[in-house]
Amino acid sequence: MHSKSSSAAPHDWPIEPVDPSLAPQFRSRIDGKAKPLGALGRLEDLAVQLGSIWHPQPPRTKRATMFVFAADHGITAEGVSAYPASVTAAMVATYLAGRAGVNALARASRVDVRVIDAGVDADLPAHPGLIDAKIRRGSRNAVNEPALTIIEACDCLARGASIVAEAIEAGTDIVAIGEMGIGNTTSAALLLHRLGRIPLADCVGAGTGLDEAGIARKLAVAERAAARSDTTSPLDVLAEFGGYEIAMMAGAVLGSAMHRRPVIIDGFIASAAALVAVRLRPAVSGYCVFSHRSAERGHDLLLQVLGGKPYLDLGLRLGEGTGAVMMVPLLRAAGAILTEMADLSDVMAGTLEPWPADRGQD
Repeated sequence: MHSKSSSAAPHDWPIEPVDPSLAPQFRSRIDGKAKPLGALGRLEDLAVQLGSIWHPQPPRTKRATMFVFAADHGITAEGVSAYPASVTAAMVATYLAGRAGVNALARASRVDVRVIDAGVDADLPAHPGLIDAKIRRGSRNAVNEPALTIIEACDCLARGASIVAEAIEAGTDIVAIGEMGIGNTTSAALLLHRLGRIPLADCVGAGTGLDEAGIARKLAVAERAAARSDTTSPLDVLAEFGGYEIAMMAGAVLGSAMHRRPVIIDGFIASAAALVAVRLRPAVSGYCVFSHRSAERGHDLLLQVLGGKPYLDLGLRLGEGTGAVMMVPLLRAAGAILTEMADLSDVMAGTLEPWPADRGQD
């Protein structure tokens, strides 16, 4: 069991907002590089964000870690998914074997993968790649009662933050978050509905591949859950409708911001976790990098609520953190603009120093 946890809410956690006054300074630096103004497009925006997060240090991007948080959902008993809950544990075993989609894409992107048991409904054997942070064997059925207790929600936030903090202390420069949990698109849809004030019908999508009849059934289930509570407080909403993996991802976002590291957000469910974190502590928004636009219904609206502009649009809807790991090379490229690219003034003056042959690439 992961040892660092607390039942305290995150209201007093030391999170400093990214200083907006730094943006013009970094924009001026980038404008002075050996290129036409704006020629690197949105990579320049990413470089400004990365530089502002790391200021006054130069950005580091060598070590990136994908944290895949896994848990089961009691609401799955209502038939909201095309797959049984047992798939969650089976996929965790696949991640640990290094054979899932996120593993393949992470290897291609030079990203480490850590898997967190936040609340899988199974007794998982110990594994060096698995962090045991289990709260309970699956959340409760949100149709009938709160999915999490307030204490459990706070504990998840603290555990997610401490897991990230330990990785950062061990040298992680870039945090990325992803998830696995059959039924969690229903949970994420409910979070978006309540925290984003979006009609539930616009939040509920196909998830793992439901047909129209399945989506209609899923919406009806979500409506029953939503009717049970009218709370709008972010912590209460998380407890009523969230999941253990979603709550720990929200904690991971908060923890990344506390330690001034960029956190790459994956798709619909990870973005719902980011929404919880932003509602709890608005200052974390400056640390979030929204990797891609998911094909899941509701993600566009969720990104609009968060003010996030994704960098990739590939029609992905797998989850697992697959979109987030593909964002890591772009974040490294943005950092290289600041740390490796020559200034135009040096080029024109003929004072350019060659890049050291022994430096290679990080």
